[in-house]
Amino acid sequence: MYKSTITPQEIDQMDLAVFPGKITVITKKDRAYKHAIKHLSEQRFIGFDTETKPIFTPHAHRCSTALLQLSSEKEAFLFRLQELGLPEELAAILSDPDITKIGAAVYDDILGLQRYTKFEPKRFVDLQRIGEKYGIIDKSVKKMSAIILEKHVSKSQQCSNWEADTLSEAQQMYAAIDAWICVLMYKKLLSSPIAQPTDTE
Repeated sequence: MYKSTITPQEIDQMDLAVFPGKITVITKKDRAYKHAIKHLSEQRFIGFDTETKPIFTPHAHRCSTALLQLSSEKEAFLFRLQELGLPEELAAILSDPDITKIGAAVYDDILGLQRYTKFEPKRFVDLQRIGEKYGIIDKSVKKMSAIILEKHVSKSQQCSNWEADTLSEAQQMYAAIDAWICVLMYKKLLSSPIAQPTDTE
């Protein structure tokens, strides 16, 4: 049985999550892009997330999605959409009913991607909804990771510039972890008993 919620102090005591695999930033349809499509197409589960440049001015227009992160347990691919767009091969993965895409609060992310290319999203899993079945109330990736995996996911890069000419190593690690950790959480939940409701008088 998982805890329903967790405190920041408890999270701070946990080991930091570090992506152990290879991270590839993709800006064009080159050899790395082809490898990414092949690798992701062969997976049963892939982690999913997106990043958008934050806006700090009130009432300013929201920026377009800057980054799409798709990750297996071994490789993470960071697609820079403002340079690459959303090519049909990439959209096909998002529409593939045989590949489970796992993220948190996926609905808004999907809408942002559909502004590049229209596609029919299939087999997306939202951990925020799945977590409720296990008695988990907290919804953020940081808190869910701590509850399910006992890992501290740093959010220090969340509000960084995702449209920068070059993504820093810290940004790349942050982006990879946010997708990859979703696969680990989902697989852990699948192997865990669903919480049984308690009777109340």
